[in-house]
Amino acid sequence: MASRSCTNLFDLASGGLLDIPYTPRALPRVMTVPGIISDVDGNSNGDDSDASSSACRERKIVVANMLPLHAKRDPQTKKWCFSLDEDSILLHLKDGFSSENEVVYVGSLKAEIDTSEQEEVAQKLLEEFNCVPTFLPSDLQKKFYLGFCKQQLWPLFHYMLPMCPDHGDRFDRSLWQAYVSANKIFADKVMEVINPEDDCIWVHDYHLMVLPTFLRKRYYRVKLGFFLHSPFPSSEIYRTLPVRDEILRGLLNCDLIGFHTFDYARHFLSCCSRMMGLDYESKRGHIGLDYFGRTVYIKILPVGVHMGWLESVLNLPDTTSKIKEIQEQYKGKKLILAESRIAGQHSPCSNYKSRKGIGERCTGSKE
Repeated sequence: MASRSCTNLFDLASGGLLDIPYTPRALPRVMTVPGIISDVDGNSNGDDSDASSSACRERKIVVANMLPLHAKRDPQTKKWCFSLDEDSILLHLKDGFSSENEVVYVGSLKAEIDTSEQEEVAQKLLEEFNCVPTFLPSDLQKKFYLGFCKQQLWPLFHYMLPMCPDHGDRFDRSLWQAYVSANKIFADKVMEVINPEDDCIWVHDYHLMVLPTFLRKRYYRVKLGFFLHSPFPSSEIYRTLPVRDEILRGLLNCDLIGFHTFDYARHFLSCCSRMMGLDYESKRGHIGLDYFGRTVYIKILPVGVHMGWLESVLNLPDTTSKIKEIQEQYKGKKLILAESRIAGQHSPCSNYKSRKGIGERCTGSKE
């Protein structure tokens, strides 16, 4: 069963405090075997028996705040042009999956698309990039991302309490409702393409921490994973968040939760123990939590170096000349290199771009 927070979150997402306009109709069914979709606010009993056949190959559905795409409008043709963001860590994730797996991305675009163009853009992105865009209303986007994510969660997770004048604001429940409403829209988009019996869903980062609650409510046996790209604070800091229990329950509706370091995982487990009374133990080499009849596994999954991408950069002319310069400078010595990724910045190799134009597509404009 899903957590007790389901009812409260569903009520909050449809509470009427935000005027959310009607979004375009569901995406056309172009997937191999789509899941059976119904209104998530309906009288669902969590039964997956109506799911489609498991004969199709397994897919990985990667859900994140932003799609690994660049979007721009051609000033002359007025058409939207899209290209892959070669620096996106989400794009590199697919290289860790089996070549037999299909990867589908769900997330927002880094551009505001007019309502009249959204259906056409969605169709193009699905066909050409395997991307499913979520179009959040402008007001909701601001309250969700710039409001709750950046003013509440990010400062708190980085140990910046509201008492610091330049970091974080006092809790605003309307921003929390925007966060829940946005997470529900993301969940609805996943439901449009999911085959719950076969697909595996990977949710990324603090922007979507209650999304698993909506998915678990609709499909109890769905395979859900979550990875947190930011720190998770100690219980003394985290407990200052008024909606701490709702977020913990949202994460616990996953089957696996990944953290960068052991300290972040330890802080999360401490919060579950002190605030929800949950005990954890090592099970077959993994840390496991028993939650409503399911075992939630906790793993340490630090982001590594993509060797294939690094090797491709080494073959560039600029890199070759720099390598020779370094070899001469440190001749006869051993040189140890390390890469450190800072949140919000591009990777150190971002100056070495792939060839322009690869993967670029355009869609028509109705202006």
